[in-house]
Amino acid sequence: MKWHWSINCLDMNLNLFTLSKPLVWLLILVFVIFYPMLISIYVFLPLFIGVIAYVLIRGLERGNFSAVLVAIVYTINLEVNLSLPLFFILIVTLLFYVLIYPSLTYFHKCKVCTPLLSVILVDLLYLSSLFAYDFVFETQSIFLDTILLYSLIVDMLIVVIL
Repeated sequence: MKWHWSINCLDMNLNLFTLSKPLVWLLILVFVIFYPMLISIYVFLPLFIGVIAYVLIRGLERGNFSAVLVAIVYTINLEVNLSLPLFFILIVTLLFYVLIYPSLTYFHKCKVCTPLLSVILVDLLYLSSLFAYDFVFETQSIFLDTILLYSLIVDMLIVVIL
């Protein structure tokens, strides 16, 4: 009799998981579409450039098409809403993935080192290349202030939690 009850509980848990999966995708979709709009209104919200870049890198490593698609849509939406150069985050992330990330894979024993270093380096590489872009084209895309430092710290905390 107990065996039958455990199968029913297992079936109920599997049904709950299958019901929650569309809800998770709906929440991800709402975040990807609406969060960059909120950033353009409320400038104190973190940008999550490093986290999304790491999601893109992990999606490329594992062949996870959905993670790559979510990262691409988020970055394009962020760049459009903040009037940043289009595809710039993607280009910087892919350059980081090709040139720098293979040397970070030596930190396999440390579960936090590779994501943390990836986020720090992608954020710094993106900001430095954006400042170079502004210098070359004589524009003012972004201001260097404490909000960018706050965004970097939140990026590091989020990637350590994940």
